Amino acid sequence: MAKRGKKYLAAKAKVDPTRRYSFEEAVKLALECSYANFDETVDIAVRLGVDPRHADQMVRGSVVLPNGLGRQVRVLVFAKGEKVQEALDAGADYAGGEEYIEKIQKEGWLEFDKTVATPDMMGAVGKIGKILGPRGLMPNAKLGTVTFDVARAVKEIKAGKLDFRVDKAGIVHAPMGKVSFGPEKLLQNMAAFIDTLIRLKPAASKGTYIRGVAVSTTMGPGIKVDPNDVRVLLGTLEQ
Repeated sequence: MAKRGKKYLAAKAKVDPTRRYSFEEAVKLALECSYANFDETVDIAVRLGVDPRHADQMVRGSVVLPNGLGRQVRVLVFAKGEKVQEALDAGADYAGGEEYIEKIQKEGWLEFDKTVATPDMMGAVGKIGKILGPRGLMPNAKLGTVTFDVARAVKEIKAGKLDFRVDKAGIVHAPMGKVSFGPEKLLQNMAAFIDTLIRLKPAASKGTYIRGVAVSTTMGPGIKVDPNDVRVLLGTLEQ
């Protein structure tokens, strides 16, 4: 096991491992524990009361975070005709059809972070499914990235749309923004995220749904949050 550096150990010493903090306390402590010489990302991990091995307990969705993610997202839109210009006008970094599919196929070009496709392009996009799929770059109708309304899709992604899904262990990991956002904006993003998770609760999920929460920065220690504080957090959405 790799040894931890002095800065990490100093940050970890500030966290009481036996305590479950409120969301506000956890976020403030996470920022206090941030020590890297770059603007670290603040992450959240939520353990859900679901068994992802069963299709009716899969949790997957997207949410437009009110304060974005604090990073530039390069968007490629697979479209043809007037939809190409519509995508570019909306802020897409790249838009086109077969030429981009061929570029990805033959050149291994992957200079983008998200993709959108019009439904009439999905047959062609399927050719590169084995390239895009494993990287989480395949357009998906359930996530709103297979649509004729490419302008809306591009604007949402640029504004901070976050796609997420529960992993095999029943945990959803997601970035909530940057340390430079400060506590208020990070808490607002977390509230929007948790609210969406609750709305996506599968009918087949029994018992406690949100079983555990932890907050951390890129380099910092994990800070456990009291799941019962969710109601207080969601109250920030109503303010």
